[in-house]
Amino acid sequence: MIELAASFDSQLSSLAPYVIYLVVGAIVFIETGILFGFFLPGDSILFSAGLVAAAHDDVNIVILVSVIFIAAFFGDQVGFVLGRLVGRPYLDKHDSPRMKSMIARSERFYEQTGWWAVVAARFFPWIRTFVPPIAGASQMNYYKFLSANALGALLWGVGITLAGYYAATLPWVKTWSYAIAAFFICASLVSALVNYLRHRRQLPHTS
Repeated sequence: MIELAASFDSQLSSLAPYVIYLVVGAIVFIETGILFGFFLPGDSILFSAGLVAAAHDDVNIVILVSVIFIAAFFGDQVGFVLGRLVGRPYLDKHDSPRMKSMIARSERFYEQTGWWAVVAARFFPWIRTFVPPIAGASQMNYYKFLSANALGALLWGVGITLAGYYAATLPWVKTWSYAIAAFFICASLVSALVNYLRHRRQLPHTS
């Protein structure tokens, strides 16, 4: 990621500060909120933006991370709402047993493990674009999604940007955001496994 970020670093460096805020914020919002933005290099853009802010005094890191947090947060919110308002009615039109079974499994997953999944998905390219609308279509509790979205936007958006910002002077920060990502990914997997085993124990046993 660092090598790729270097190329964005050179491109962003030539822009005026307000254009940097606008471009980075737009990329983050589109990648997280609009399905066709899944191909955008969010991680590299964030790290590169941090490098640029560290190298240029006219780029304010506080404004930068604030713009990124807002873009990441509202991007996921838009995806969730679209999934709830558009995706769910579309799924409900297909009343086949297979579709109903898939919807039921998805609803159980987001009810039991969705909070961890929303946070962890931030650190997976492509997946972070599709998780919010799926959570919305699966009728995940809105307030659970809201809190997970806010934490994910903070850890991913602000965290990776600050990792780029401090990377030049504190090399160890290059990996701290990924250590946090590893924690939430492992936690989501453990939570899913625990809920699966609990569900298995609750199933009626036949002799």
